[in-house]
Amino acid sequence: MKKKILLLDDKETIAKVVYFYLAGDYDFIYFENALKGIRWLQEGNIPDLIISDIRMPEMRGDEFLHYVKQNELFKSIPVVMLSSEESTSERIRLLEEGAEDYILKPFNPMELKIRIKKDT
Repeated sequence: MKKKILLLDDKETIAKVVYFYLAGDYDFIYFENALKGIRWLQEGNIPDLIISDIRMPEMRGDEFLHYVKQNELFKSIPVVMLSSEESTSERIRLLEEGAEDYILKPFNPMELKIRIKKDT
């Protein structure tokens, strides 16, 4: 049985790239915003890993990370953050808040695959 990844990104092209490179190894659930991801989690769905963009409408990825890591039901789910911001302070802050990894966009899909494999 394949491991399940919840992917949150407001850019569908990112989701398509991730799916193309990883669909052979993982099952994906994709939402274009974090609020839909939270509703899915609250319905009792537990993925093996969450990949979340930081800059999204309605709810930012860092707010989503905070929600997940403060919730007893979800805090053990590994979260990988994606961002186009090359900010060392932002990366450190998110890693301190519980993100397993921080990957800069644009990313090499093979590097993403290796990092995800380490987190699942």
